[in-house]
Amino acid sequence: MTDGARELPGTREAADAWESLFRAQVALMRRFQRDDVWGDLSIREYDVLFTLSGCPDGTARLRDLGENSLLTQPSLSRMVERLEVAGLVRRGTVEGDARGVAVSLTAEGWRVQREIGRRHVRTIRRLVGGALDAQELATLRALTDKLRAAQPGIPDSDA
Repeated sequence: MTDGARELPGTREAADAWESLFRAQVALMRRFQRDDVWGDLSIREYDVLFTLSGCPDGTARLRDLGENSLLTQPSLSRMVERLEVAGLVRRGTVEGDARGVAVSLTAEGWRVQREIGRRHVRTIRRLVGGALDAQELATLRALTDKLRAAQPGIPDSDA
């Protein structure tokens, strides 16, 4: 290795690390889904509210919500319709874009997101913080941020 270049790990090491990360995520998601914090929402519906809560004024283009979720555009559109009927979001136009759809949290959507979020973060603290100390959590964050940042062309909600 010269000029700051690093040697790529072997295929087996990369595959083993991915498998471990993936299985940990699946195990945690199963625990989160079984957790009794979601009220009348699904974990995916909550994720839409959570994503919007991190946007300026609680508003995002539907297209941007789609880029930051695992849902297909038609599934997301139907979910946003259900959340709108429930009074948690509202849809509107995007200024200067006749075809664009803006999705915004309502006052009730903000309230529900905060309420569920407080309960959910306690579960995260118990399941993730209970397994790792502060230094390990910082290392995990640094490694996953680095891995996510190395994926060119894939939107990053923190960017």
